[in-house]
Amino acid sequence: MSYDLAVWEGDRPADDAAAGAEYKRLYKAYIEVAEFEPPTPRITAYVEALLARYPDISTEEGEDSPWSTGPLITEAVGPIIYFPMVWSQCVEVSEWAARVAHDHGLVCYDPQHSTLRP
Repeated sequence: MSYDLAVWEGDRPADDAAAGAEYKRLYKAYIEVAEFEPPTPRITAYVEALLARYPDISTEEGEDSPWSTGPLITEAVGPIIYFPMVWSQCVEVSEWAARVAHDHGLVCYDPQHSTLRP
């Protein structure tokens, strides 16, 4: 079982409902399509910040990584990343990942609870 977060570029939505609508739009436009678009520089910088603290699960150093997939950057497409983390570490890691998103000027959304983070 995993816990997922969606992080994207753009203005922070006014509320959870608006965030959910924007998440669905971005997911359909970027995640569900067959064409790959490289992640934007801001999303790439966000992923690099995540990996600076918790190495990629696909590396030797990432044996205890909270990321469920690797390389983590492969979860990023254009202005969005939708990524899973292991359930056992999701509370601590998702809180931290949401703060890092905020520090990078990105929107963080929790699709399990349909809420903006932090």
